Amino acid sequence: MDKGRIAYKPVGLVLGAASGLVAGAAFRRAWKVLGPGDEAPDATDEERSWKEILAAAALQGAIFAVVKAAVDRSGAVAARRLTGTWPG
Repeated sequence: MDKGRIAYKPVGLVLGAASGLVAGAAFRRAWKVLGPGDEAPDATDEERSWKEILAAAALQGAIFAVVKAAVDRSGAVAARRLTGTWPG
């Protein structure tokens, strides 16, 4: 493992945590707009239907995946600009 990858590890961890916070906020906002209620259902919420629970899970997964990919890619591009090497 080269020095660029090692140096990027802590940056990647911080970016990962930040992307989780951003994705969570984006999901809550999206659910308020798209979902039938203000709060997304939990998988064990007895009053919510399968359709609603699975739709919320799919939306949450899609948002988290897109935000994580965007943050990871942006971090790698920034690292390359700073160090001249690709961290991945």
